[in-house]
Amino acid sequence: MTPRDRGILRQAPSIRSRRFFAAAIAAIAGMALFGPAAAAEKSIVVASTTSTQDSGLFDYLLPLFKAKTGIDVKVVAQGTGQALDTARRGDADVVLVHAKSAEEKFLAEGYGVKRYPVMYNDFVLLGPRSDPAEVKGSHDILAALAAIKRKGATFISRGDRSGTNIAELDLWRLAGIDIAARKGRWYKEIGQGMGAALNTASADNAYVLSDRGTWLAFKNKGDLVIAVERDKHLFNQYGVMLVNPDKHPSVKKELGQQFIDYLISPEGQKAIANYKINDEQLFYPNASDAGA
Repeated sequence: MTPRDRGILRQAPSIRSRRFFAAAIAAIAGMALFGPAAAAEKSIVVASTTSTQDSGLFDYLLPLFKAKTGIDVKVVAQGTGQALDTARRGDADVVLVHAKSAEEKFLAEGYGVKRYPVMYNDFVLLGPRSDPAEVKGSHDILAALAAIKRKGATFISRGDRSGTNIAELDLWRLAGIDIAARKGRWYKEIGQGMGAALNTASADNAYVLSDRGTWLAFKNKGDLVIAVERDKHLFNQYGVMLVNPDKHPSVKKELGQQFIDYLISPEGQKAIANYKINDEQLFYPNASDAGA
């Protein structure tokens, strides 16, 4: 064996090692490049209301959906107005909110593909146990609001363009009160979500409008109790829409539609109905009600 042959044999292991490490580095780089992209393909962003998050519904529902489809759902919980604006910017694939007039405007502007009714619950008027407006036990929300205004009892408004805030302003209007013109120091707008509004009302012994689901899940009830409930004006409908991929090509339309299809399917509707706190149902599925 020549010295040159012996040299080649001595070099062979190091050459093989270099090739092995080069291949390993390439494989790792490939995983770094393509791994997150592959994962992202199985995830969507849903812009939704604070009530679906604060009530615990999504904590219950999303693991069931992922187990069925493998799709991760990231929820951006905001007031309805903010959630719709997030969708308008293309920063969400799906939007699930509860203000039908605002949803129909979103569709008319071309930002949504189609609106599907999903479920409903109701609003409740909460107030301090001492009930300074003397409305507790009533089923007439319009008369209750008129009494709160008349007696100057403290009222907390979210003031954040949420579905709850839109519903509250509609109720003042139906009660014959121009709240923008006639509000006083008793009417406090906080510009925050439902949890913050409930905390403020609890601390200030004030009245506040809340969706029932968030109220049932709320831990810091303090001296607050339900003052008015079970009025037809307190009905609260939720709808879901796919963000229009023609407006925003980045929208994951197939995965987003899978989420919508699950929510309105018999399986998804049953899961919504099964979500309870202290044996009390929080949401009532009604995807079959085309007019909802």
